[in-house]
Amino acid sequence: MIYDILNNLNIKYEEVSHKPVYTSKEAEFIKSKISGIGAKNLFLTDKKGHYYLVLMDDTKRADLKALTKITNSSHLTFTSDEELKNILGLKRGSVTPLGIINDTNNLVKLLIDKDLQANYLLMHPLINTKTISITYDDLIKFLTYYNHEYLLINI
Repeated sequence: MIYDILNNLNIKYEEVSHKPVYTSKEAEFIKSKISGIGAKNLFLTDKKGHYYLVLMDDTKRADLKALTKITNSSHLTFTSDEELKNILGLKRGSVTPLGIINDTNNLVKLLIDKDLQANYLLMHPLINTKTISITYDDLIKFLTYYNHEYLLINI
């Protein structure tokens, strides 16, 4: 299904299959097989039930306190496996901004690292045994098509 959507939106992508990976560190070898910046994805929530998907260069570390200020939240934590499955239709290790196709209630706001602009990005196509490379602009096209809010931030 995700490939049909990418094709319908004229989003060009390269793809590589690989063993299952669950962390950015485990996925490091993929960069030698396909061009792009590895994307780290963090699915977070606050006490008010707001959801945020943080997309950042996988070489960076997220500062949850700084993200809390950016989102005007009192406290951010990682979502539960159940929330991840119910909202994005994903499992741990497969988190990707492409998962918003399953967020039919538009609950998730994306926070995107500004350093990803004008680059090819590596991400899972809803499964952690494949990685695709798409342009930043095509990711924005995808988000816009699904009416998802996003905010460019400095990480």
